[in-house]
Order: sequence, then C-alpha cells, then structure tokens
Amino acid sequence: MRNLFFMCFLFITLKTMAQKTPFEISGKTETATYNQAITFYENLAKTYPQAKLITYGNTDFGKPLHLLVLSKDKNFDPAAIRKSNKRILLINNGIHPGEPEGIDASMMLARDLLKAEQLPKDVVVCIIPVYNIDGSFNRTGTSRANQNGPVAYGFRGNSKNLDLNRDFIKTDSKNSAAFQLIFNTWQPEIFVDTHTSNGADYQYVMTLIPTQKDKLNPILSSYLTKTLVPDLYSGMEKKGYPMIPYVNAFGEIPETGIAGFIESPRYSTGYTTLHNTIGFMPETHMLKSYDLRVDATYKLLQTYIDVVQRDAKIIGENKCKADEFVAVQKEFPLAWKLNKSVENDLPFKGFESGKKPSAVSGTDRLFYDRNKPFTKIIEEWNNYEPAISIKKPIAYIIPKAWDKVITLLKLNNVKIEELKSDSKISVESYYITDFKTATRPYEGHYLHSAVTVNPVQNALQYYAGDFVVYVNQKTNRFIVETLEPQATDSYFNWNFFDSILDMKEHYSAYVFEDTAAELLKNHPELKNKLDAKKAADADFAKNGAAQLDFVYKNSDYYEKTHNRYPVARLVTDVKLDLK
Repeated sequence: MRNLFFMCFLFITLKTMAQKTPFEISGKTETATYNQAITFYENLAKTYPQAKLITYGNTDFGKPLHLLVLSKDKNFDPAAIRKSNKRILLINNGIHPGEPEGIDASMMLARDLLKAEQLPKDVVVCIIPVYNIDGSFNRTGTSRANQNGPVAYGFRGNSKNLDLNRDFIKTDSKNSAAFQLIFNTWQPEIFVDTHTSNGADYQYVMTLIPTQKDKLNPILSSYLTKTLVPDLYSGMEKKGYPMIPYVNAFGEIPETGIAGFIESPRYSTGYTTLHNTIGFMPETHMLKSYDLRVDATYKLLQTYIDVVQRDAKIIGENKCKADEFVAVQKEFPLAWKLNKSVENDLPFKGFESGKKPSAVSGTDRLFYDRNKPFTKIIEEWNNYEPAISIKKPIAYIIPKAWDKVITLLKLNNVKIEELKSDSKISVESYYITDFKTATRPYEGHYLHSAVTVNPVQNALQYYAGDFVVYVNQKTNRFIVETLEPQATDSYFNWNFFDSILDMKEHYSAYVFEDTAAELLKNHPELKNKLDAKKAADADFAKNGAAQLDFVYKNSDYYEKTHNRYPVARLVTDVKLDLK
C-alpha cells in the first residue's frame, strides 16, 4: 500500500513538474532552450485539444518554424477562423534570442490559459515559440554585456549572422520567408514582437513601441491611440507595471526628451504596418531582474488578450475598413520626417544622473544613482510627416527575370497576373539619376538611400510570362513601398537591382572620336546641347574625355537600359493581353 501511495505521489509530482517551464524550475533565473520550448509545446498540444503545434517552411539552421495555435473551439483553419469573425493575435518570440522574456512568458501563459480553461472566445492566439532558432543555439551568458540575466541566453545574429529584425523586406534568411508564410497565412489583426531594451536607466520594467501612429492607416491609428494604447497602459498600471514609451532619447539622458520610434518595413512592426496589422514591440528594461522582466511580459501579453477579446468586433471592422481604404488609396508616403515643432509633456520616472571619473580611463563617465529616483515632465516628439510621397500607377510591370521580387510579392498575398503574349507597352520608366550608397555593409548589403529618379515615357518590349501587378488590392502599401525605388526599404535600396547600374558596353576613345565628330556634324541639336553644357560648366569645358562621354551618352550607341529601373509603371489604363 505504501509503495502504491509513493508511486501515485511520484506520478503526480512528475506530471506537475512536466507542466512547469525551465524558467520556473530554475527559480526564475534561466530561460528555456529551443528544444525545451518545443518539447513543452508538444506536450501541451498532446494534453489539450484546444492547442495545436504546426510547422512552417524552414530556417537557415535547418529546422522549421513552429507555431502554437490556441483555439477555444478547436478550429485551426485560418480561413475558417476569419470566416467565423474571430480575431487573430500573433505573438513572436526570440527574434533576438538574447532577449528571451517572451519565450518564457508565452510558455507559461499558454499553459495557464489551457489549464484554467480561460482561452478567449473570439480570439485565436498564435505563438511563435522561438523565431531565431539559429541564434538560440549560440548560447552564452556574456553576449549582452549590459543585461541583468538570465544565466544563459541566445545570440542576436542568426547562423548567417543576420539580425532578423532587419530582414523583413530583403528576406536574406529562410527564417524571414517562413515568418512571412505564417503571417500571410494567418493574417493577424494584432501582432506583438517581444524584446529587451538597451539604453538609459530608469524606473520602468516595461516600455512600449506601438506601430508609429502617423504611418498606420488613419482608421487603425484612431483606435490605436484613443483606445488600445491607453487601455494597455491602464491595464499594466493596475497589474503593478506602469509603462512608458520606448526611451528613444535625443541626448545622453532621457531628460533631453524622447522621440517616437519610426519603424521602416525592415523591422517586424514596420513590415506588419504594410498589411494593416497593428504591431507592438514591448521592450523590458535590461537592468531589471529577469524574473520581473518575464512577469511584466506575461502580464502584458495577458492584457493584449483581454483587450482584443473585449474589442474583437471593432478590431475586425477596423481592419476590413482599412483594407478597403488602401485598395483605392491614390497617394502613398515613401519616407518620413519628424516634426520637431510639435511636442507633448510626458511624466517620466527616472533616476538622477551625473558624471564621475572612469576607473578605466580617468575621464568623466555617465552614471545613474538609483538612490535618487525622480518623477519629471520631459518632452516627447511623436509626430511624423511624409518626406516623399507618390501617386500610385495603375499597375507595375516586372520582367520575369526578376524572380526574387515575384517570389516575395506572392509570399505577401499580392495578386499577380502574367502577359499572355509578347507586347510593346507604353509605360513610365524611372531612370536612376542619383543615390547614395553606404560605405560599409549593413546586414550583408551596401544599402542605397537618397534616391532620385527621372520618369520617362516610352514604349518597351515585354514578353509572354512577364508579370503585371495592379495596384488595386489591399496589399497596395506593400506593393508600393517595395517597388518604388525612393521608398526607405525598397527592393532597389536593398540592392535587388544593382546590375542595372553597370554599363555593359563602352567605346575605345580613339575610334569613337571620329564617330562623335560625325554625330555632331549630322545632328546640330546634339552640338547645341554639347555647347550649352560647356557654357554652363567650366570644368566640363576643359575636359575632353567628359565631352566625348557626353556625346556617347546622348547618342543611339549608348545602351538604353543603363540606370533604367526595370520595374515600369503603367499610367495609362490600356487593355493588356493577360493569361
């Protein structure tokens, strides 16, 4: 009898332990490894029919991306879920595996919702356990030198040493392609990407970056600023974790004021904005103890679920209206600038700062005195305005040679059609007239910026199988901000089209001198153009090689494709012969 009692006690103890996370078992000092997290979710899915663990695509590490889906009515078909008018909340963890609070918080939250039978009725919760699987295996306790725990954690870069939170447009990693497959299959209304901050010291455990309100569709922005963000703040205040906007300080310390974060589409929440999904990056404070950071993340995720369940109907209606608005939107911003003339007061709980001699160099160094907390009013600048805008064309035409572009557009649910036969089509082509290029590589690219273009009307030859993308769909923002070269994170700026910037043919000067003389003799308009250039530019007038090159580039000998951006704009509504 005693043995039977002992065996039952042991079974119950093991079952209870099996439901605990490595974070809890360690006394809240350790974060789960990738294998521990997946095993934990596999066991949840086996135990509870309301949970399903699904794999998508692949990663650079050779493992698929997992998605845990929590559905109260056991419906795991995303199309059917949308038809049943339920909302989808997507939580992404471990994009930077050295910032693992979300990994542990999500494990506990999923278990607690299932165990207590508290899954929301109108919200399906989707959790990516660990996005940067590669980096999670590169585990140390030293790579984040400023961070207070956990004992060991993953590394920011993936196995290609890419920061995956810069890869949502260029998609150099398989991880990014797998994420986009998940995102565009499930089409969440709300997205949360869990992080840990760097920077100043202050009293808050949790800071928050919402999708930049001015970049977001106005229908969504109104709900975000008037309802969602205020209710997240009040909910967290009640749970013991007052929040502040992410401390993006203008100077060395927060008292100099903070600016709202502007996320371009390379970032996760900038990417989700292109799809009319409201995104958030919660950032716990690196210097707070790990147990507090996990607890704050747990309570914030809990708050998201409560608010999305409460507002499920209006969130769904807003998303539909925003998609309809974008489908007929005519003008699109491509880049943004901060309006520093508009500011607002923000109560801020910080610590007094000062300077003292460095024990390393002897020079003055910054320090914060945690024995001197304060609450002060600081300035916040959070109004952004378009720096560049364009009117959309009727369609973009993309030659089939540019297959990576087509693959990524399709991955993002962009509807694409194909020409049925060879056709000469009147289009507007951009000639790239100027741009700047970084002098050092950034995330594997020499990124372009400050692009200027010269639009030219011409008739170009296209061929059967070339692609046509009409800008009359809910993915219009994604289409425009990737295909317009002046957009901050356009495919052009990420070097997708750099081969067009090279000349493939040239001339031998001693031969072309005679040809150029003949051209000037037979084409007086060209001679007048050359003379005008010489009169306007003294250096040019002294440079014989430059003048010869000018004649060449203004003649039929010069290749017409040099610097011609290959994605053309259809600006006249003509009937195309489509498959």
